[in-house]
Amino acid sequence: MIQWRERRAFVIAGALFLVLAGAVPLTLYHPRVDPNESSIADTLPSELNNEEFWKLVEEFSEPNGYFRSDNLLSNESGLQDVIPKIKERIRPGGVYVGVGPEQNFTYILAFEPKISFIVDIRRLNMLEHLLYKALFELSTDRADFVSRLFSRPRPKGLPSTGTSAEALFSAYSAVQPDTIYFESNLDAVNQHLSETHGFRLSDDDLLQIRYVLTNFFQEGPELSYSFLGSYYQGTLGMPTYRELMTATDGDGRNWGFLATEDQFERIQEMQRKNLIIPLVGDFAGTKTLRAVGRYMSERHARLSVFYTSNVEMYLFQQGDDWKHFYENVRILPTNSSSSFIRFAAGRGRRFGYNSGYFSMRSQMWSPVRDVVDAVRTRRVDDYSGVLGLSE
Repeated sequence: MIQWRERRAFVIAGALFLVLAGAVPLTLYHPRVDPNESSIADTLPSELNNEEFWKLVEEFSEPNGYFRSDNLLSNESGLQDVIPKIKERIRPGGVYVGVGPEQNFTYILAFEPKISFIVDIRRLNMLEHLLYKALFELSTDRADFVSRLFSRPRPKGLPSTGTSAEALFSAYSAVQPDTIYFESNLDAVNQHLSETHGFRLSDDDLLQIRYVLTNFFQEGPELSYSFLGSYYQGTLGMPTYRELMTATDGDGRNWGFLATEDQFERIQEMQRKNLIIPLVGDFAGTKTLRAVGRYMSERHARLSVFYTSNVEMYLFQQGDDWKHFYENVRILPTNSSSSFIRFAAGRGRRFGYNSGYFSMRSQMWSPVRDVVDAVRTRRVDDYSGVLGLSE
């Protein structure tokens, strides 16, 4: 008995030494959170200054990665479908993590986080979000925002307050792009980011911002998602920007940031307070998600929603990347309400905009802890298993 106690004391002492020495791998840690906890403490900043914002962008980001598409806008026509159900689960004031371009604004509006991190493997996505940031901050209202986004003069007499998203985009349907306006618009964006905010953007960064705005300028509100190298280039039933902005949750409510003036102003205010932070990061990487997790832990914050789109599917196709991703997610402080939102083509329960190849679309959700625990206990080891845990 004495020998057993001595051996046990030796093991405990050794484990304590490793913890104090920092030798325990990060993946062994899991935030200590009451499983029944659903409240969210008000511990996050209400605003970041420009230096704090840019420091997070630079220090949390990883090197630029590759994806097969520029992904300048969402191709998920049913992205609002899950909102009513998830809103029943979570409370405002947490942390939102998402991927991709403008669809994040819809989820941020719906779930009301205190701060949001947009994590995407492409630096181009981070730069697109900086472009959006500038356009939000420079615009006087929704109509002005649409004018700047597509570099088209605002129709005379077009009000913004009281105008539906459908009426707003109909008003711009016959407006032609203006090259002179495009150049002045781009100059205003670059000046706002580089001089007003003081963000350190390279010449290549500025060229990439020009590339993004050029796509919106050339295609206008009919811009749609495209696959690089594909003959179809977005003609397979992909929703247009206009269709995404006029979509609803299936019950007639439009949660989008251009649906009403109030919804636009809420995202505009978050942008002006530097609370939507775009990062360059690999979900399976060793830096970005872990840095976000540490930031949250230091402030006793909790994850509200993690929107993954279909990135999990790709991770399961890339060796052990899926394992690394879920280990990273384990570092994010969660509670019982924290939820994944994912996109699963062909798994839908309602049809999209037309009967083309991409008509069956679905947003699915699941509790974060359910998925992480299923992976940890090896009950799930493929994407089908993840979808099987989703509703």
